[in-house]
Parts: sequence; C-alpha cells; structure tokens
Amino acid sequence: MDNLSSTRPYLTRALYDWMEDNALTPYVLVDATNDYVHVPQQYVKDSRIVLNICSTAVRDLFITNDGITFSARFGGTPMDINIPIESVLAIYARENGKGMFFEQSDDVESTPQDMKSTPHMALQNEMSDKDVVKKNIVKKDIVKKDVNKKGDPSKSRPTLKVVK
Repeated sequence: MDNLSSTRPYLTRALYDWMEDNALTPYVLVDATNDYVHVPQQYVKDSRIVLNICSTAVRDLFITNDGITFSARFGGTPMDINIPIESVLAIYARENGKGMFFEQSDDVESTPQDMKSTPHMALQNEMSDKDVVKKNIVKKDIVKKDVNKKGDPSKSRPTLKVVK
C-alpha cells in the first residue's frame, strides 16, 4: 500500500470529462514555479496561471499520469504547453466554479493518522472545512465571469483566456 500512485491525474481526467460532457469550460490552475512547467510566462501572476483546456480551445490535449500537455495560441503565437501533474493545483468549470482543488501533495503518506482510522467522519469534517476555504479562493482570486450580453456565450467563438 505504500507505493500507491497519486489520485491527482485520475481526478483531473474525470473532472475534465464531466465538464466536457456538460458543455462547461474546464480551467486548470497551475503552480508555475516548477522547473518543468512550460507555459507563457507573461501571463503568470503570483507564480500561478489559469489556463482554459476546453477541447475547442486547445489542440492535442493529453492528461496522463505524469502531466497535461497540449498546444494553444497565446496572443496569436502557437505554443506547446507542458504541466507536470504535481503542478496542477485545481481543475474547475468557468461557468460555476465546480471542480476540485488539490493539496500540495496528495500522496497516501500525507493522509493524517486520524483519517486512516475513521475515514468517514474525518473525511466529512475535512471536506467541509476545505470547501469553505476553496469557495473563498475561487471567488477572490481566479474566477471572473465572462458575460456576453449580446447572446448565448456558448455560441461565441472559443478563445483561450487567462483569468487573473
């Protein structure tokens, strides 16, 4: 049991699929301090960047156990993006903020001892505290609604947008 793989890539793929199936726009929040992160540095703010990974905004998207890779245009310039999976801090839907924020390290060894002994109660209490914090982070730092007053925003041409 000590060599279990991280849940982060599996949850990222599952949430991405759920968002795509429900016509939502998946955004990823990335820690840009990792040496292996390859993103447009001019859009990094406070060592983080938010990227739209919707299938209509990127090309050749792969979410593997090692990371997320795709090609996209930034200011009209094509760029290959590489994000190690441990640098993915969150994946959420632009439209409603639903998704998941990840711990800095989601390894099995980082699980508190009391959660191992009574998983249902400890997990439930842990989740409710984290959800409050996460909602505040989403509201303050990364989610800005894109309102198209001329019509349905889902009908407009997709673009890659950095949310500050």
